[in-house]
Amino acid sequence: MAYALSVLEKSPIAEGESAAQALARTLRLAQQAESWGYRRFWLAEHHNTPQLACPSPEILIAYLLGQTSRIRIGSGGVMLQHYSAYKVAENFNLLAALAPGRVDLGVGKAPGGLPLSTQALQAAHDRQRKPDFAQQLAQLTAHLHDDAQPGLSATPLPPQPAQRFLLGASQESAQLAAEHGWAFVFAAHLNGNPQDIQRALAHYSAQSGGRKALLAVAVIVAASAEQANALAAGIRQYRVHVAGGQSVTVGSLEQAESYVQQAGAGDYRIEPRESHILLGTAPQVRQQLEQLQRRYGVEEFVIDTPVSEPAARQASLQLLAQESLAPA
Repeated sequence: MAYALSVLEKSPIAEGESAAQALARTLRLAQQAESWGYRRFWLAEHHNTPQLACPSPEILIAYLLGQTSRIRIGSGGVMLQHYSAYKVAENFNLLAALAPGRVDLGVGKAPGGLPLSTQALQAAHDRQRKPDFAQQLAQLTAHLHDDAQPGLSATPLPPQPAQRFLLGASQESAQLAAEHGWAFVFAAHLNGNPQDIQRALAHYSAQSGGRKALLAVAVIVAASAEQANALAAGIRQYRVHVAGGQSVTVGSLEQAESYVQQAGAGDYRIEPRESHILLGTAPQVRQQLEQLQRRYGVEEFVIDTPVSEPAARQASLQLLAQESLAPA
């Protein structure tokens, strides 16, 4: 069975280059992904992170929409906890009006940064009245459906609204997506535990009338298996659990310790998390994707390439496309 491939882009800043150079490369990569046959090109949101250049996906989405013609452009995702649901609806209705049929709105529960940036983003919030994530998702859904409140619309109302995706890595997220009519993307690049994936995807299908979830996976493709293994050698993930707070996944022990320090946490746990990366030559990775498709019934994969070296990232996506996709 054929499957679609999409791209998750984090706009990494390579050593010795500027954010402007990294963002220019993101544009070129979006244009290349379109020509290679990828279905979507999603921008991640990261705050106070010197190695990554995109804290505002919606701004970069508008820029990329104007310089591509077919590929869907979207967020992967907007970190909803920081924002007014009404403002997010306005932003994506405007984008969808500018490029009908090409805009995706992905939202997630993660903070997209460490506690200092979360505190800065939410400094004006009334903490006693701030809704939780489930309430924010319900509000956003209502605004996008234009039925939140009589006399209140998130204008402009587009001819084709943005497609809606909830990003998560648990059965609870799958349940939320199904309840509110959102497509579900399981973030296996952050949590590749097969049992968690199986439970969440099966639950989503059962609760949503048989809809298929998307699966986000970490992928490294190179000319040889040895090269792919070398690129993956230094990649690590850590899960930070803070008592009474949100658990987060970070990319280094240093980030994990910074998270704990910034949170002022006395009761916490940092645990290494196994990195589930699909890696090898293009035929080897295609075989791994086909195995996942057979196991979970996935019809679309969102590809995260967790290497910062520009040539290696481009080659990985290009080799995978040449092996698995017909050019657009």
